[in-house]
Amino acid sequence: MTLHLTALFAGVLIFIQIILTTLVGVYRGKVGINFMHGDDDVLLRRMRAHGNFTETVPIVLISMALAELAGAPSWLLLAGGASLVLGRVVHAVNFVGAGGGVGAGRAIGMAFTTISMAAFAIYGLMIFANVA
Repeated sequence: MTLHLTALFAGVLIFIQIILTTLVGVYRGKVGINFMHGDDDVLLRRMRAHGNFTETVPIVLISMALAELAGAPSWLLLAGGASLVLGRVVHAVNFVGAGGGVGAGRAIGMAFTTISMAAFAIYGLMIFANVA
């Protein structure tokens, strides 16, 4: 079985990961900070946007792949994947942009990410309970 929808969202999210990685690397080169953040607030925010993305996306993609393998409905995969992408984009833009990592953008981004996590977690438990 090919995981078409998981592959779609993995591809989109990998491109976002590349952008976040590049933002950190280019800024490091610009300011000459090769390790840690050197008390540079911009670098710290970029690192946290990248780090938070890296902390949340893999587990959701794994659970999404398991759901797709188990025959989850397309609407669940599309909604969960879209929620994850939207959440990660809003969160990253808030950290890297004018939001500075605080405020509604951060909370909204995490809410969409958490909704995706919860949806696939519940579906996984439903599979285990043999009710999906």
